[in-house]
Amino acid sequence: MEITAQMVKELRERTGAGMMDCKNALNEAKGNIETAVDSLRKKGLAAAAKKAGRITAEGAVGSYIHGGGKLGVLVEVNCETDFVARTDGFQELVRDIAMHIAAAEPRFVRREEVTPDVLERERAIFQDQALASGKPANVVERIVTGKMEKYYSEFVLLEQPFVKNPDQTVGQLIAEKVGKIGENIQVRRFVRFKLGEGIEKRQDYFAAEVAAQAGR
Repeated sequence: MEITAQMVKELRERTGAGMMDCKNALNEAKGNIETAVDSLRKKGLAAAAKKAGRITAEGAVGSYIHGGGKLGVLVEVNCETDFVARTDGFQELVRDIAMHIAAAEPRFVRREEVTPDVLERERAIFQDQALASGKPANVVERIVTGKMEKYYSEFVLLEQPFVKNPDQTVGQLIAEKVGKIGENIQVRRFVRFKLGEGIEKRQDYFAAEVAAQAGR
Protein backbone atom coordinates (compact mmCIF):
# COMPACT_ATOMS: atom_id res chain seq x y z
CA MET A 1 0.00 0.00 0.00
CA GLU A 2 1.26 3.46 -0.89
CA ILE A 3 1.95 5.67 2.14
CA THR A 4 0.66 9.16 1.36
CA ALA A 5 1.68 12.50 2.85
CA GLN A 6 -1.85 12.83 4.28
CA MET A 7 -1.47 9.55 6.17
CA VAL A 8 1.86 10.66 7.61
CA LYS A 9 0.33 14.00 8.61
CA GLU A 10 -2.59 12.31 10.36
CA LEU A 11 -0.29 10.00 12.31
CA ARG A 12 1.94 12.93 13.33
CA GLU A 13 -1.08 14.87 14.58
CA ARG A 14 -2.26 11.89 16.63
CA THR A 15 1.09 10.95 18.15
CA GLY A 16 3.37 13.97 17.84
CA ALA A 17 6.12 11.66 16.58
CA GLY A 18 8.63 12.74 13.91
CA MET A 19 7.84 12.59 10.20
CA MET A 20 10.27 9.76 9.39
CA ASP A 21 9.19 7.77 12.45
CA CYS A 22 5.57 8.09 11.32
CA LYS A 23 6.40 7.08 7.76
CA ASN A 24 8.39 4.05 8.94
CA ALA A 25 5.61 3.02 11.32
CA LEU A 26 3.04 3.24 8.52
CA ASN A 27 5.24 1.17 6.22
CA GLU A 28 5.62 -1.49 8.90
CA ALA A 29 1.86 -1.42 9.55
CA LYS A 30 1.10 -1.57 5.80
CA GLY A 31 -0.86 1.67 6.02
CA ASN A 32 -2.97 0.77 9.07
CA ILE A 33 -3.12 3.97 11.17
CA GLU A 34 -4.17 2.26 14.43
CA THR A 35 -1.41 -0.34 14.17
CA ALA A 36 1.10 2.44 13.45
CA VAL A 37 -0.08 4.38 16.52
CA ASP A 38 0.39 1.28 18.70
CA SER A 39 3.84 0.71 17.21
CA LEU A 40 4.97 4.26 17.98
CA ARG A 41 3.61 4.03 21.52
CA LYS A 42 5.42 0.75 22.16
CA LYS A 43 8.69 2.27 20.99
CA GLY A 44 8.15 5.29 23.22
CA LEU A 45 8.24 7.63 20.23
CA ALA A 46 4.80 9.11 20.85
CA ALA A 47 5.64 9.84 24.48
CA ALA A 48 9.01 11.27 23.50
CA ALA A 49 7.43 13.70 21.05
CA LYS A 50 5.08 15.06 23.70
CA LYS A 51 8.05 15.84 25.94
CA ALA A 52 10.16 17.37 23.17
CA GLY A 53 9.22 20.96 24.03
CA ARG A 54 10.35 20.77 27.64
CA ILE A 55 13.45 22.73 28.67
CA THR A 56 16.60 20.63 29.05
CA ALA A 57 19.05 22.66 31.15
CA GLU A 58 20.70 19.74 32.96
CA GLY A 59 22.60 16.72 31.67
CA ALA A 60 26.17 15.63 31.20
CA VAL A 61 29.21 15.95 28.95
CA GLY A 62 30.37 12.47 28.06
CA SER A 63 33.65 11.33 26.54
CA TYR A 64 34.97 8.33 24.67
CA ILE A 65 38.63 7.63 23.94
CA HIS A 66 39.62 4.89 21.50
CA GLY A 67 42.77 3.42 19.99
CA GLY A 68 45.13 4.33 22.79
CA GLY A 69 44.32 8.01 22.58
CA LYS A 70 44.21 8.30 18.77
CA LEU A 71 40.47 9.02 18.64
CA GLY A 72 38.34 10.98 21.08
CA VAL A 73 34.78 12.28 21.37
CA LEU A 74 33.07 14.82 23.61
CA VAL A 75 29.27 15.03 23.55
CA GLU A 76 26.79 17.13 25.51
CA VAL A 77 23.49 15.39 26.24
CA ASN A 78 20.81 17.37 28.08
CA CYS A 79 17.86 16.35 30.24
CA GLU A 80 15.43 18.21 32.51
CA THR A 81 16.73 17.52 36.02
CA ASP A 82 20.04 16.94 37.76
CA PHE A 83 18.51 13.89 39.43
CA VAL A 84 18.03 12.13 36.08
CA ALA A 85 21.43 13.34 34.85
CA ARG A 86 23.08 11.37 37.66
CA THR A 87 21.17 8.12 37.08
CA ASP A 88 22.92 5.06 35.66
CA GLY A 89 20.45 4.89 32.77
CA PHE A 90 21.18 8.42 31.60
CA GLN A 91 24.94 8.06 32.05
CA GLU A 92 24.88 4.83 30.04
CA LEU A 93 23.02 6.61 27.25
CA VAL A 94 25.62 9.40 27.16
CA ARG A 95 28.45 6.85 26.96
CA ASP A 96 26.68 4.93 24.21
CA ILE A 97 26.17 8.09 22.15
CA ALA A 98 29.81 9.13 22.56
CA MET A 99 30.95 5.65 21.48
CA HIS A 100 28.59 5.74 18.50
CA ILE A 101 29.96 9.12 17.38
CA ALA A 102 33.50 7.72 17.51
CA ALA A 103 32.52 4.77 15.33
CA ALA A 104 30.01 6.33 12.89
CA GLU A 105 31.55 9.79 12.24
CA PRO A 106 28.36 11.89 12.04
CA ARG A 107 28.70 15.47 10.86
CA PHE A 108 25.49 16.94 12.25
CA VAL A 109 23.21 16.26 15.21
CA ARG A 110 19.93 16.64 13.31
CA ARG A 111 18.98 17.22 9.67
CA GLU A 112 17.98 20.84 10.34
CA GLU A 113 21.66 21.56 10.99
CA VAL A 114 22.76 20.50 7.50
CA THR A 115 23.77 23.79 5.89
CA PRO A 116 22.05 25.01 2.70
CA ASP A 117 25.31 24.90 0.72
CA VAL A 118 25.86 21.25 1.65
CA LEU A 119 22.27 20.37 0.75
CA GLU A 120 22.55 22.17 -2.58
CA ARG A 121 25.84 20.48 -3.45
CA GLU A 122 24.66 16.98 -2.56
CA ARG A 123 21.32 17.41 -4.33
CA ALA A 124 23.08 18.65 -7.47
CA ILE A 125 25.41 15.64 -7.47
CA PHE A 126 22.54 13.19 -7.01
CA GLN A 127 20.49 14.91 -9.71
CA ASP A 128 23.35 14.78 -12.23
CA GLN A 129 23.86 11.09 -11.48
CA ALA A 130 20.16 10.35 -11.99
CA LEU A 131 19.94 12.41 -15.20
CA ALA A 132 23.00 10.63 -16.60
CA SER A 133 21.15 7.33 -16.24
CA GLY A 134 18.51 8.58 -18.71
CA LYS A 135 15.59 8.36 -16.31
CA PRO A 136 12.51 10.63 -16.86
CA ALA A 137 12.15 13.80 -14.77
CA ASN A 138 9.55 12.42 -12.32
CA VAL A 139 11.72 9.36 -11.63
CA VAL A 140 14.82 11.54 -11.25
CA GLU A 141 13.11 13.53 -8.49
CA ARG A 142 12.20 10.36 -6.61
CA ILE A 143 15.76 9.08 -6.96
CA VAL A 144 17.18 12.38 -5.65
CA THR A 145 14.76 12.37 -2.70
CA GLY A 146 15.75 8.80 -1.85
CA LYS A 147 19.45 9.60 -2.03
CA MET A 148 19.01 12.66 0.17
CA GLU A 149 17.32 10.49 2.79
CA LYS A 150 20.26 8.09 2.55
CA TYR A 151 22.63 11.04 3.02
CA TYR A 152 20.82 11.99 6.23
CA SER A 153 21.01 8.41 7.50
CA GLU A 154 24.76 8.38 6.88
CA PHE A 155 25.78 11.77 8.30
CA VAL A 156 23.06 12.97 10.73
CA LEU A 157 23.58 11.55 14.22
CA LEU A 158 19.92 11.09 15.15
CA GLU A 159 19.17 9.29 11.88
CA GLN A 160 22.17 6.96 11.84
CA PRO A 161 21.61 3.28 12.70
CA PHE A 162 22.86 2.83 16.28
CA VAL A 163 26.16 0.89 16.14
CA LYS A 164 25.17 -1.45 18.99
CA ASN A 165 21.76 -2.15 17.43
CA PRO A 166 21.48 -1.24 13.72
CA ASP A 167 17.74 -2.04 13.79
CA GLN A 168 17.12 1.29 15.53
CA THR A 169 18.42 4.79 14.90
CA VAL A 170 20.16 6.90 17.53
CA GLY A 171 17.03 9.06 17.60
CA GLN A 172 14.89 6.01 18.33
CA LEU A 173 17.33 4.93 21.06
CA ILE A 174 16.94 8.34 22.72
CA ALA A 175 13.15 8.25 22.33
CA GLU A 176 13.11 4.82 23.96
CA LYS A 177 15.07 6.22 26.92
CA VAL A 178 12.71 9.20 27.14
CA GLY A 179 9.81 6.78 27.45
CA LYS A 180 11.56 4.91 30.27
CA ILE A 181 13.08 7.87 32.12
CA GLY A 182 10.15 10.23 31.68
CA GLU A 183 12.12 13.36 30.78
CA ASN A 184 12.98 15.16 27.58
CA ILE A 185 16.49 14.24 26.40
CA GLN A 186 18.38 16.13 23.70
CA VAL A 187 21.84 15.84 22.16
CA ARG A 188 23.02 19.44 22.05
CA ARG A 189 26.44 19.18 20.39
CA PHE A 190 29.49 17.01 19.91
CA VAL A 191 33.06 17.17 18.71
CA ARG A 192 35.14 14.30 17.35
CA PHE A 193 38.94 14.39 17.37
CA LYS A 194 41.14 12.09 15.29
CA LEU A 195 44.87 12.30 15.88
CA GLY A 196 46.66 14.00 12.97
CA GLU A 197 43.45 14.84 11.12
CA GLY A 198 44.00 17.83 8.84
CA ILE A 199 47.79 17.96 9.22
CA GLU A 200 48.35 16.79 5.66
CA LYS A 201 46.21 19.64 4.37
CA ARG A 202 48.22 22.17 6.33
CA GLN A 203 51.48 20.75 4.98
CA ASP A 204 50.13 21.07 1.46
CA TYR A 205 49.14 24.65 2.19
CA PHE A 206 52.60 25.58 3.45
CA ALA A 207 54.24 23.80 0.51
CA ALA A 208 52.12 25.84 -1.87
CA GLU A 209 53.03 29.04 -0.03
CA VAL A 210 56.75 28.23 -0.27
CA ALA A 211 56.46 27.42 -3.96
CA ALA A 212 54.53 30.65 -4.60
CA GLN A 213 57.14 32.76 -2.79
CA ALA A 214 59.99 30.99 -4.62
CA GLY A 215 58.44 31.92 -7.95
CA ARG A 216 58.29 35.64 -7.12
